[in-house]
Amino acid sequence: WLKLFGRTVWPSACGPQPPSAASKAMERPRHTIVLVQFSQNKNSRSYIDYESISQALDGICQLYEQGLKVMNPSLKNITYDISDLYNYVDNLGDLCCLVYNAQSNSYIPHNKEWIKARVFEHLKKQAIM
Repeated sequence: WLKLFGRTVWPSACGPQPPSAASKAMERPRHTIVLVQFSQNKNSRSYIDYESISQALDGICQLYEQGLKVMNPSLKNITYDISDLYNYVDNLGDLCCLVYNAQSNSYIPHNKEWIKARVFEHLKKQAIM
């Protein structure tokens, strides 16, 4: 079990949530590719693609949570807050999101700071639900 913003959730604090009408109107699904380098070693590079920004943000949170589970296999309850997630993002070798823009028919790159701001808003919305 994980505790985030005072809630106990499993298996993922960022897991799929039913979208509200406001979030549906605000975010049209835009294909998003997460490029991640887990360490300074270039061989640790990988990518994951998602159908929407929201799913990509969930995926980034899930990467962190999976790492916590691997580092703490004997713990049944793991608690973290947004600053822990930010530290994880900051300590990755690299992380960016490429978000599809239909108007320009191209992918727009976004850095770690953009990702952290979007993750915060994403989790805040989930905490309200």
